[in-house]
Amino acid sequence: MRFTRLSTFTASVAMLLAGSATAVASDPLPSWNDNAAKQSVMAFVERVTQKGSPDFVPVEERVATFDNDGTLWSEQPYYFQLAFALDRVKAMAPDHPEWKTKQPFKGVLEGDLKAVLAGGKKSLIEIIAATHAGMTADEFERIVTDWISTAKHPKTGRLYKEMIYQPMLELLAYLRANEFKTYIVSGGGIEFMRPWTEATYGIPPEQVVGSSIKTRYEVRDGKPVIVRLPEVDFVDDKEGKPVGIHSHIGRRPIFAAGNSDGDLQMLQYATIGRSPSFGLIVHHTDAEREWAYDRQSHIGQLDQALDDAKQTGWTVVDMKQDWKAIYPNK
Repeated sequence: MRFTRLSTFTASVAMLLAGSATAVASDPLPSWNDNAAKQSVMAFVERVTQKGSPDFVPVEERVATFDNDGTLWSEQPYYFQLAFALDRVKAMAPDHPEWKTKQPFKGVLEGDLKAVLAGGKKSLIEIIAATHAGMTADEFERIVTDWISTAKHPKTGRLYKEMIYQPMLELLAYLRANEFKTYIVSGGGIEFMRPWTEATYGIPPEQVVGSSIKTRYEVRDGKPVIVRLPEVDFVDDKEGKPVGIHSHIGRRPIFAAGNSDGDLQMLQYATIGRSPSFGLIVHHTDAEREWAYDRQSHIGQLDQALDDAKQTGWTVVDMKQDWKAIYPNK
């Protein structure tokens, strides 16, 4: 009798656990609170993937584009690619003694970021040119791979590649499970992102669109190489994003996600005058778990796009209210 009762109890527990596991498995966005943002995403995906639905979209047209900085990973107190460039200045400094007295490099070496940023766009381009060019594409890829595997954020102590948003990882996986093709369309450097996006986001290098510098084909020591030149080729930001999408992807997305005014034109291109379509804005509202910023921020400024969201029907994700977690557990 005792054995029978124990068996019955064990079976009941197993059924409860199985039911619980099924409930979890049935929720593709477990790190999202069950608020309007989550509901709108899931309702859209259901509409465009359900055969017989008036909004059904063929698989080949299910293109989703995502900004990277501030949308898929953090971007404060400054863009992570800038952190990479600053580290490269320090690593290269022994071969450039003139940098000790020359701005913006002097500011980098002295840890005076204000002096670096005081030079504006010109200084940043000079730093990028000095640290991202003069090598082959393969050499640059190795440098980026080494950095992204070891460099840590000064505030959180996390590896930069660990400062990705768990809810957005779930969203990417959810879209792919529903036969969307997911792309990154970022103002960041295309060759800075390509070495690590597949392992981090599940997005292969051929589905990354970004800013680029000019390159040249050469044969060095009998080996064909692509050489990186100190000249800007394309800036994939603002008006450049739809151009980049057209050039690299060849299809207009039906789903676009961003977090700043730099993504405004991509959101417009994907949604205005098009149905069905979906625009999503990640609004940084969580000062405790991440950062809170929008209209006045010099990094990831969100002003016009936030106002336009009301008129266009874009879904605004409030990080504090809509996300149960920010980063994956270590």
